[in-house]
Amino acid sequence: MDRARRPAAPRGTAEIIDFDAAMLAACPPELREDLLTEAAMLADACPAEDRPRQLEAIAQTLCEAERQDQAERARARRLAAALRTIARS
Repeated sequence: MDRARRPAAPRGTAEIIDFDAAMLAACPPELREDLLTEAAMLADACPAEDRPRQLEAIAQTLCEAERQDQAERARARRLAAALRTIARS
């Protein structure tokens, strides 16, 4: 989870945490690898010049979609975090 935190801020200021990085860091290594692999496969399907915007749109759709199953919802949110991570890199 240390990768999700930026260096300590001076006293009296807010600390910024990358929630996508924190969410991925909290996953077991094998799950994190699976999520990043799946996100990379989706990224490869997008044209390079529009990839970040399309990945952000897919991530947004995953987070907004209604799901009955909590496990499905959690996986969708984790995949969205992996997509946004790739979109920013």
